[in-house]
Amino acid sequence: MTDTDTPTDAKVETHEPDRSIEAAHEVATAVRDNVESVMIGQRETLEHTLTAILAGGHVLLEDVPGVGKTMLARAIAGSVDGAFKRVQFTPDLLPSDVTGVNVFDRSTQEFEFRPGPVFANVVLGDEINRAPPKTQSALLEAMEEGQVTVDGESHALPDPFTVVATQNTVEGDRAYDLPLAELDRFTKTLSLGYPDQSQESDLLARVSGRHPIEDLEPVASLADLRAARQTTADLTASAQIRDYVSRLAGYTRETAQLGVSPRGSITLLRAARARALLEGRSYVVPDDVQIEARVVLPHRIRTGTAGTGEDVVTDALASVDVE
Repeated sequence: MTDTDTPTDAKVETHEPDRSIEAAHEVATAVRDNVESVMIGQRETLEHTLTAILAGGHVLLEDVPGVGKTMLARAIAGSVDGAFKRVQFTPDLLPSDVTGVNVFDRSTQEFEFRPGPVFANVVLGDEINRAPPKTQSALLEAMEEGQVTVDGESHALPDPFTVVATQNTVEGDRAYDLPLAELDRFTKTLSLGYPDQSQESDLLARVSGRHPIEDLEPVASLADLRAARQTTADLTASAQIRDYVSRLAGYTRETAQLGVSPRGSITLLRAARARALLEGRSYVVPDDVQIEARVVLPHRIRTGTAGTGEDVVTDALASVDVE
C-alpha cells in the first residue's frame, strides 16, 4: 500500500464473511502476526492498536520520531487489503487539505467534490499537534460519524475507517495542544518506545536490503475486518462488567478535576470486548477491562496540578472492587 492508493476496496468482495467468534479471532491473530513480520518487539502496542480498530476506534501515538509509527499504520492497512493515506500536519495546513474540496468543473458547469486524504481505510495523521486547532477539528466529524461535510453536503468515508495519529512530544514549543473534544475521540493513547538492543539488532538485519513492508501481503479482506468488528460488538458483557466500568468512571469523576465522560465508558467497554475477542473468548472478564482501562482512560482525565491521568486510573483499578 502507498500514499496514493485509492480509498475504494481493491477487490470486489462477493463472499459472505464468517461472523463466528472463531473466525473473527483468526482474522485478528492473523493480522497481528502479519504486522509482527515487519514490526519487531511491539506486540503489546500492536495488540492495543488492533483492539482499538476492532472496537471501531482510533489511536493516538505519542512518541519520538523514527520508532515505526508510520510503519505500524501501513502494515495494518496492508494486512487487511485496505487503502492507506498519510496527512503531514503543518502550521499552514487547511481543513480542506484534509477533508477535500468542491471544485468547479467548467465542462459541466457544476461543482465536483474532490476527496481529501481522509478518504481511506487507515489514515495516518502525522504530527497532528503541529496544525492549528481549526485544522485538527477537521477530523472530529470523520472520527465520530464516519463522514465529512463540505459546503453543506455530507460524504461517507470508507468502511472500515481508522485514524492513527501521531503527536510530536519533543518540540512542544512548536506545537498546539489537542482540544479535549478531539482527545476524547481517540480510543487510546499509546507509545511505541525504543527497541531493546537485541530487537534493534534483529531490525537492522531485516532492513539491510529490501524493507519487509514492501513484500507484505494481505491476510484478510476488508469484509473480514467488518465482520470481525460486528462480532466484537456482539460479544457478551454482563451487567456486572458494565457496572464495573461505570464505577471505574465514577471514581475518576470523584477524584479528578475532570473525569471520564460517558463516551469514555462506552469506549472502554468496546475495547474490553475487542480484548476478549483477541483472547478467543465470547464474553468479557474483568481482566479485559483492567488491561484496556490503562490506555483508554488516562488521556480523558484532567487532574489540575496533582498527579496524572495514569495515576488516577491506577488508583481506580486498585480501589474499585470487582463485584
